[in-house]
Amino acid sequence: MNLQFDNANAIPFLIGEKVLLRPLQEEDASGRYPSWLNDADVSFGNSHHVYPYTRQQAVDFIRSLSGQKNAIVLAIVEKLSMQHVGNISLQSINYTTRCAELAILLGEKSCWGKGFGTEASHLLVTHGFLSVNLHRIELGTPSFNIGMQKIAIALGMKQEGVKREAFFKNGGYHDIFSYGILRLEYLHSYGGK
Repeated sequence: MNLQFDNANAIPFLIGEKVLLRPLQEEDASGRYPSWLNDADVSFGNSHHVYPYTRQQAVDFIRSLSGQKNAIVLAIVEKLSMQHVGNISLQSINYTTRCAELAILLGEKSCWGKGFGTEASHLLVTHGFLSVNLHRIELGTPSFNIGMQKIAIALGMKQEGVKREAFFKNGGYHDIFSYGILRLEYLHSYGGK
C-alpha cells in the first residue's frame, strides 16, 4: 500500500537503522501529511486538530522553512518502505542561550510503537548537540501523552516541572510536563550516538 508520494530524489540528512530524516519537500503536501493534522487520534497530544488543515497550508509551511535558522524541521522516512511517516523538529532555536525545543509528529498509525519516534529523536538531538552546538534541548507534552513522555525518558531527559492546566484539548484543561537535557548529560549517556 502506498502511504505517501515517494520522492526518489529526496536527499537524506540524518540516517538511522529504521528511519532517515530529510528536509520536507512541497511534494509531501500531496501525500498524507496534511491528513495527519486533521486526524483527532494523530493530533491528540498536540495543539493541532482545532482548525482544518489544508494542503495549501502544508505547502505554505514547507516553503516558509527555506533559509530558516531558528528551526530544523525534517520528514521522518521509514527506510524499508521509503514512506514519509512523520515530522520532527528542533524549533525555537536560540543561539544566545543555545537552547531549542524538540517536537515530533508520527503521523502514520501503523508506525506507532515501533521505535521510529525514539530513533528519529536520538538522531536529531545528537545533531543538535554535536553540529548545532546546542547546550540544552527541552520538550513539553500534555500529561496524558504517554508516548512523548517515553521518548523524553529514552533520551535521558529529566522532568523539570509542570505547567498546571496549560493545555486545552477535548473540552478539558490538562497539565503540561516539561522535560529537558543538557549537552554533557546526553553525551555522557549516549556518547553522541
